[in-house]
Amino acid sequence: MRKTLRAWCQRYRSAIVALAALTTVINSASAQTETVLYTFMGTPDEAASSANLVQNAQGNYIGTTSSGGTVTSSFPQGCGTVFEVTPDGNETILYRFKGAPDGASPKAGLVLDEKGNMYGTTYSGGAHGLGTVFEISAKGKEKVLYSFTGRPDGDAPQSNLAFDKKGSLYGTTISGGAHGYGVVFKVSRSGKEKVLYSFAGTPDGAAPEAGVVLDGTGNLYGTTTYGGPSQPSKCQQGCGVVFKVTPAGKESVLYGFEAGTDGSSPTAGLLLDKAGNLYGTTIQGGGSVHCGGGCGTVFELTSAGQETVLYSFGASNNDGAFPQAGLIVDSAGNFYGTTNGAGSAFGTVFELTPSGRETILHSFKGTPDGSSPQAGLLLDPSSDLIGTTFAGGNSDGYGVVFKVVP
Repeated sequence: MRKTLRAWCQRYRSAIVALAALTTVINSASAQTETVLYTFMGTPDEAASSANLVQNAQGNYIGTTSSGGTVTSSFPQGCGTVFEVTPDGNETILYRFKGAPDGASPKAGLVLDEKGNMYGTTYSGGAHGLGTVFEISAKGKEKVLYSFTGRPDGDAPQSNLAFDKKGSLYGTTISGGAHGYGVVFKVSRSGKEKVLYSFAGTPDGAAPEAGVVLDGTGNLYGTTTYGGPSQPSKCQQGCGVVFKVTPAGKESVLYGFEAGTDGSSPTAGLLLDKAGNLYGTTIQGGGSVHCGGGCGTVFELTSAGQETVLYSFGASNNDGAFPQAGLIVDSAGNFYGTTNGAGSAFGTVFELTPSGRETILHSFKGTPDGSSPQAGLLLDPSSDLIGTTFAGGNSDGYGVVFKVVP
């Protein structure tokens, strides 16, 4: 599965390069709305964040980097870090991963409990080299809650975690499990893991990259990047699904993508509203003729499984493409997110109204403002949008923490 993902990523990077040639128009008006709060410096500091940020009780932004920090023979680019950035741009490293036994390469963001303790996943490292679920205290002490072994418990988690009402943690792994296509898991605060569901590829989905959201009765909702009931030629391993898993572990496919105008290959998690509707993004597909397999979509899915595409990217040279992250929503129902490509060729921050009208709030230029945002956004109490880019910033290109004022 990891070889398959690497091959898909290579095709995806090629599509970004091809699209970049089309996107030569820069929206200079929107570029004035962005401020770089912090520029990542690389090893041995920190580098390359693909994680959503969270804000703690002190108002500071906390996230992870997948590289930088401690260098080992297995991780020459560094094992990754947990960092904190103040609103005025002062950065502190809260924890440096060491690979074993504590984990390495955290690709997802963190969740905080009422005491300020932080919980997350690492993609690799740990006791078996296949990733971990970890806890870091507010004082920076790390504890591995669980180390994955591959089968049957899962392998390579890169999802955010979610709490239930009792404080248990839920997430996904991109591979491993009974069939090798990933799992939905539950981990208690004491470190006991339970596999709620193991994906089989067809028709139920494969390779869930994102985390899950819970409804009021404990049902879990998420996406898989591959697999599903449909396997058209555009995505021979399946175009991905939106799924539901009950607390008892029964899975149902709410929607299987078909690589047409409906989108394909969702890599991000979902928003769940009070009516039970789900909102998300697909990294490809949609109505655009650009980007080969489409530039991606924002979609809505009812509880009955009826999908509506709210927006298809690639509508113009200034538009975004390849939304890799999920959405956030404000009190007026407007959605905000990022695209990994297009805009000024280096990605965008966008706003989408409930009626489907899109506005590009910022187009990244690479230097000094950053490039390739892979993470979603944080809406702070001042209604500013806070996020990270995976690359760009300075000449070394390790990414930034940024603020965009809508």
